[in-house]
Amino acid sequence: MRIYSKEGYAPFRDYVTWFRVTGDPNSTKPPVVLLHGGPGAAHDYLEAYALLARNGRRVIHYDQLGCGKSTLLPDKGADFWTPQLFIEELNSLIDHLSLRSAYHVLGQSWGGMLGAEFGITRPRGLKSLTIANSPASMELWVSEANRLRSEMPEKIRSTLDRHEKAGTLTDPEYLAAAMAFYERHVCRVVPFPPEVKRSFDQIGRNPTVYNTMNGPNEFFVIGSLKTWSVIDKVAAINVPTLLISGRYDEATPAVVQPFADNIKGARWVIFEKSSHMPHVEETEKCMKTVAVFLDAND
Repeated sequence: MRIYSKEGYAPFRDYVTWFRVTGDPNSTKPPVVLLHGGPGAAHDYLEAYALLARNGRRVIHYDQLGCGKSTLLPDKGADFWTPQLFIEELNSLIDHLSLRSAYHVLGQSWGGMLGAEFGITRPRGLKSLTIANSPASMELWVSEANRLRSEMPEKIRSTLDRHEKAGTLTDPEYLAAAMAFYERHVCRVVPFPPEVKRSFDQIGRNPTVYNTMNGPNEFFVIGSLKTWSVIDKVAAINVPTLLISGRYDEATPAVVQPFADNIKGARWVIFEKSSHMPHVEETEKCMKTVAVFLDAND
């Protein structure tokens, strides 16, 4: 088997979407397209999923519009950055790479939210959907984030509260308190691996999409997605679906449960040593779980 990597740019509207294909170019297995989170985090922190190419499957990373190596558009507002925009971009990429006959989609965090929106449209050629570490409702997400926050040490909580009240969200003390939450519920491999740090750094350099759609951080959600929900729509998903979450995940069981309840036949795996990034925290177990699922649904 020949493993190779190819990068390129796919046209989308007046912009470009950067992509990378890893794996055997002669593989007959349907490829898997990876949808990164954030929104606006770029593909870097999902590098580990390239290991799925070991099973003779092409793995496609891409940077969604507004981040990474794709067109950035820092002047666009909330009316531009919508789930529909990113569904159109994904469809455009699939067609550009001539994948429409058969492909899998794996979305992580916001990428899983986008994957659910995509699956609801019943797109042609979709063989399976993996929703990793994602909420079915942002109101549920915020409720659970606040619960997790309430379980943090009192010093951390009071620091977060004080700076949010004062509006000093870039103060180093506030950022350090937020990082304490991240190290418990986002990635428990500390210090963060280089690829995870690159995604955090990329949001810092290009915050437009994240700040517009989400807000300043994972638990202070004031962006355009704050009322987003697909609970009443996910029953329309008609492909095999794998749900992934971590025992310490900010995507708690309560936020994943509506997917399990409403997607017919959905399978749910909880990684006991992980938080929001089982692909980083329990890499081999995560890769095996996903590879077996994809193989079963080619």
